[in-house]
Amino acid sequence: MKRTEYNKIVRDRIPEIIERSGSRALWHAAGPEETVKGLEAKLTEELSEYLADHSLEELADLLEVMHGILHHRGVSWEELEAIRLKKREERGGFERGIRLEATEKE
Repeated sequence: MKRTEYNKIVRDRIPEIIERSGSRALWHAAGPEETVKGLEAKLTEELSEYLADHSLEELADLLEVMHGILHHRGVSWEELEAIRLKKREERGGFERGIRLEATEKE
């Protein structure tokens, strides 16, 4: 029997998909702290995948992980969006593509 170790947070239906493919999925329901820590690691993984191929699929995966982190921290997407909009109002967005080269001060 070949065993492959993963030890990472995966999407909810992954064990079911693995079982349908004829393999056995060994898993447990992680507690809140373990889940958030695992999702934060997943955020890094998904960001690396997005940076490698710039696909919208990977960008969507980043959003899904963010939704998961918010859920397990007890924060709504609307709360995060309100914070984003406040920062945007104070500092702007990224539409203009401004690249700060340096600052100078006398």
